[in-house]
Amino acid sequence: MEGGLVDRGRERVGHVNKVGYVRRVIAKKRKQLCRRVRRPEMSVSNTLQQLFDSCKESFKGPGTVPSATHVQRLQHILDNMTPEDVGLSRDLQFFKPGNTIKENQRVTYTTVCKCDNFSLCLFFIPEGGVIPLHNHPGMTVLSKLLLGLMHIKSYDWVDPDASHNALQQPSQLRLAKLKTDKVFTSSCDASVLYPTAGGNIHEFTAITPCAVLDVIGPPYSKKDGRDCSYYRDHPYASFPNEKIVGVAKEENDSYAWLEEIEMPENSEMDGIEYLGPTPS
Repeated sequence: MEGGLVDRGRERVGHVNKVGYVRRVIAKKRKQLCRRVRRPEMSVSNTLQQLFDSCKESFKGPGTVPSATHVQRLQHILDNMTPEDVGLSRDLQFFKPGNTIKENQRVTYTTVCKCDNFSLCLFFIPEGGVIPLHNHPGMTVLSKLLLGLMHIKSYDWVDPDASHNALQQPSQLRLAKLKTDKVFTSSCDASVLYPTAGGNIHEFTAITPCAVLDVIGPPYSKKDGRDCSYYRDHPYASFPNEKIVGVAKEENDSYAWLEEIEMPENSEMDGIEYLGPTPS
């Protein structure tokens, strides 16, 4: 979720030099989170270093997908990740339910590391905060909920190669199949999505304050054709189409029409510098 979401956020808020100095509206909860991370004596945990090394082996660049063996290895490492591996504490005020600042529901992100083939990025989502429905073109993404309670909804295109007009619906609508629509806790296993499967288009809604670690390969890159698009979902029954094969008609609760939209205002993010342990 880094590039299109992250880069656009950066354009809005400007470059941030130090954790805790994002904006005044971020207030004390952000500063508290960031102060704990800024500890020069922090050493890199074996788990974080293993994740970084495995990413280097697994991601081979644009147009490639990690092998099943590599994906399983990455999932296994992420399943064992703890907040402390990236310099977070479960006791931080930010992660206590009810401590959100109601007038500021913006998501904050920080990049642990980034190269041409992959990136590791942390997202801090306040209670009630949302990362809107968006896609990951040509990417393989693994996500681990480190802290919090989160609702995730995800879709895949019914026909990944179809043009927007192929189903003879209004040009902004396209048929998608629901893959996930449930609540996850930090004890859940890491999830994985692929360029055309696994819920490539997804949305995060934080029920309690959350921290999510994303492994993205390759990262978003507008110049390389991997820009982020945003969507609004509509019930299948809102635009029934007799030309759709029977399965969609019989199981229309599992299908939806996705409408591509402009970048939602609530997708804007505040970027902070990562000052936690850094693998190398």
